[in-house]
Amino acid sequence: MTKEFEGKTEQEAIAKAVEELHIEREDFDVEVIDSGRRGLFKKGPVRIRVHVGSEDYESDTAAPSETAVYDDGPMRDSVSSETHMRTDPESDFEKDVAAFIRELVSKMGYDCDVYVDFRRDDGKLGFSIESDYSSVLIGRQGKTLDAIQLVTNVYAGNIDADSRIIVDSEGYRIRHEERLIKNAFRAAAQVKKTGRSVLLDPMNPFERRLVHTALVDFGGVETKSEGEGTIKRIRIIPVR
Repeated sequence: MTKEFEGKTEQEAIAKAVEELHIEREDFDVEVIDSGRRGLFKKGPVRIRVHVGSEDYESDTAAPSETAVYDDGPMRDSVSSETHMRTDPESDFEKDVAAFIRELVSKMGYDCDVYVDFRRDDGKLGFSIESDYSSVLIGRQGKTLDAIQLVTNVYAGNIDADSRIIVDSEGYRIRHEERLIKNAFRAAAQVKKTGRSVLLDPMNPFERRLVHTALVDFGGVETKSEGEGTIKRIRIIPVR
């Protein structure tokens, strides 16, 4: 389901969506379709499009599929398992990366602050972007945020080849992981009830691993990946 809302600010439009739809903020994605910018000194209302997670699973008999191979990286890459702290960058490397993110976002036309979200001994480093236009920077299904993260990792890799940068905003990645797992459990319950397979939306390797792992101990179902390339779909199949 999609629906549009309008407000003086992005936050006001989101608040209207929460109030009218009677759902929590983490239960929908926000796409900014009009940021309200009219010029240097003019600003109009902000218009957003709310995307609520689809219930329209594709139920059909299981087709020939590729059994999932769990080689998408260790589960510790999940941001939901990290301890978040939100501190200013400390080392020269952190300051350089934070400055790069700020400059990148600035070239996109938006102001932001960048903080360190978490640090890990294996070189994984999390940054959080804070901006009045966070939903724009996150993008539909996090695609803009993923692009910012990709470019940032290219830059950081030229300084420290062992580093891995995770870029987040407003805790989007945690909410996204939780939503993926919740939808997977809902679909698995449908499969057990109906005895018919369900095909989930396309996912990248990391997202698929989250779902495969979440359903390992669900009971009564198994998961398989279908498709070619990096983006594939997971089919949940009943086990009798």
